[in-house]
Amino acid sequence: MKKTSTHFSPSRLTRILIDNLGIQQGAHLKLGFSGGLDSHVLLHALAGQSQRYGWSIQAIHINHGLSDQAEFWEQHCQSVCQLLEVPLTIRRIQVDKNSPDGIEAEARKKRYACFEELLEPGEVLLTAHHQNDQAETLLLQMLRGAGIKGMASMSAMKPCARGHHARPLLPFSRAELQCYAEHHQLTWVEDDSNTDSRYRRNFLRKRLMPVLEQCWPETAKVLARTAAHMADASELLEQLGRQDLLIYQIQPRQLVVSAISGLPDSRLRNLIRVWITVWGYRPPASHHINEIVACIRAPDCRHREIRWSEAEVHRYRDRLYLTPVLKRISPETCLSWDLESPLSIADTGYQLMTQITVGGGLSRKGLNKGPAQVRLRRGGESCRLPGRTFHHKLKNLLQEQGIPPWQRSRLPLLYIDGELAAIADLWVCEPFAAKPDEPGIRLIWQQR
Repeated sequence: MKKTSTHFSPSRLTRILIDNLGIQQGAHLKLGFSGGLDSHVLLHALAGQSQRYGWSIQAIHINHGLSDQAEFWEQHCQSVCQLLEVPLTIRRIQVDKNSPDGIEAEARKKRYACFEELLEPGEVLLTAHHQNDQAETLLLQMLRGAGIKGMASMSAMKPCARGHHARPLLPFSRAELQCYAEHHQLTWVEDDSNTDSRYRRNFLRKRLMPVLEQCWPETAKVLARTAAHMADASELLEQLGRQDLLIYQIQPRQLVVSAISGLPDSRLRNLIRVWITVWGYRPPASHHINEIVACIRAPDCRHREIRWSEAEVHRYRDRLYLTPVLKRISPETCLSWDLESPLSIADTGYQLMTQITVGGGLSRKGLNKGPAQVRLRRGGESCRLPGRTFHHKLKNLLQEQGIPPWQRSRLPLLYIDGELAAIADLWVCEPFAAKPDEPGIRLIWQQR
């Protein structure tokens, strides 16, 4: 039986794109093209298959302006694309060399921002990351102390902006790509920064990987396989966390402490990570996760806050709350409001809206007494609720209602002609409450 070749070829590439990554015939593909070996091989192989599969291909070159050779690389990309008859889009960006995240991270962030901006709905961005890149990424993540999700390294396909990001060369080593390039007499540029061992990835590539490969010749292949195992494990943990969320998240961004406290620590940590990421935040470092677990386990904890750069988790009574990082607000805030347009209240993360109703909310007659203003708590406010003969201190009402402490200072208070008329959408004060069958306006207080 004839042995099937495992080397890189256009036919193997198309099988990966169609069978493994689910890219349909006629798809619109945009390729990040640096002019280096890897992206040139990918572009060359795709260009030869595009007509057969009806793919629309466009190359994108990002000029970072960091090298003296940047103009030459740009011209090289233009020449290659003209030869292959592939449209080329060039974007020039400025990279902050003094970024606290480092030049590499800053350049990557700016580069992908360009890619995402250029990606139209349903399109697929292709980048030429290969097996060796995956192995290096795994080592970097391990040395950073990353968890399973981090060690899953680069995914073969993931959502990106309005489309998807695919890495079809992950099964292939750099040596396989170079064999293809030499066979087809391709020319490519070499980024001089790739030889600078001051960059951590270059240190791994130039100094560590050769030592490992002396004892384990298939180091890159094995490490890439490990990353794939980690990706499987990460996916299973994600599924478990989402199943737990369906059980324990009874309100948006809220978990019931007494319900989740019986979970083992490992499952609880996984639930917290998934809960945070589902709401669009990057999870915090492990020590923050452990603080949240300790907060859940503490029997006498009534109110505690764990904050990191992305968000905050608060415990109040029997609930965990997830919030964006809360900004300091001025109690002197005072906003005029027409009661018709939604009113955003700066730095609180909330807005006020109204809804026409009958027999509830604010009386239309009461609203005609004077101008409407929205203020925040300053302390000492009180309100007489409908049907009662005495005033309640607002502080006591909020405690009885279980309003979390960090929300109390952000609670919008509606004043009519200088008199307190309503507290958010929680209470209406006499004499502003609509009577049965009387036309009214109901306040709606919600997160933006």
